[in-house]
Formats: sequence, structure tokens, C-alpha cells
Amino acid sequence: MTIQEASAADREAVVALWHAAGLTRPWNDPAADFDRAVHGPSSALLLLRDGGTLLGSAMVGEDGHRGWIYYLAVAESARGQGHGRALMIAAEDWLRARGCPKLQLMVREGNDAAIGFYRALGLEVQPVVTLGRFLH
Repeated sequence: MTIQEASAADREAVVALWHAAGLTRPWNDPAADFDRAVHGPSSALLLLRDGGTLLGSAMVGEDGHRGWIYYLAVAESARGQGHGRALMIAAEDWLRARGCPKLQLMVREGNDAAIGFYRALGLEVQPVVTLGRFLH
């Protein structure tokens, strides 16, 4: 098993993983998200592979104040084997190397399985409300 940063050539396989994991939404273009992360100066997409087989991903970035993790996904056939935990460790290491004091991530309301996963890793629900607006 290896974890390394994605390249442009990984886009199709990663977007397919995100779709299979149920992480995409009609209002977000996952291919554009992939491209921004891979080509951005303060972000990366970490991929977990077993040989040539893509098993998981974690998008990581920092905004100068906080580190963020998005699109943590593990292929259904590979779940329950510690791969999500390995990706989180790699994402945290990536953020620490850039001096980020804190990481944050968002989980959709009602996704109790994901919340349980992150709580088991020591993350806590934060007393904040996320506000947003589409810019297009």
C-alpha cells in the first residue's frame, strides 16, 4: 500500500471513486474540484493504492489559517481495513508539514456513519454553523 499525491492522469479514476462513495452532488463538478486540488498551490489530493488499484482518496488544503480535508473516500470493497484512518494520518501529516494549527472538515447533516468514523479518530463536532453561497 502506498499513499502519494495525485496527478492529472488520475482524474477519471478518482472521480469514479467519489461517485461510487456517494460524495458527489449535482451542484458540484467533481472533475473541477479534482483539477483545483491537483493544480492548486496550497492543496493536494492524496491517493491510497495497492499496486495499481486505487483504494482511497483525501483532498487536503490549507487557507493560511486552517487545514481542510474533503473527499475522504475508500472503495466499498476496501472499507473496514484501516484505509480511511491511513488517509487521515497522511492528510494530517501534510497539514502539519505546512504549519497548520488545526484541521477541519465538513460532514453532511445526518451522515452518522461518517461522524462516527471521525469521532473514533478523535475529531470533535465543533460549535459552528457553516454559511455559504454559490459564486457562479
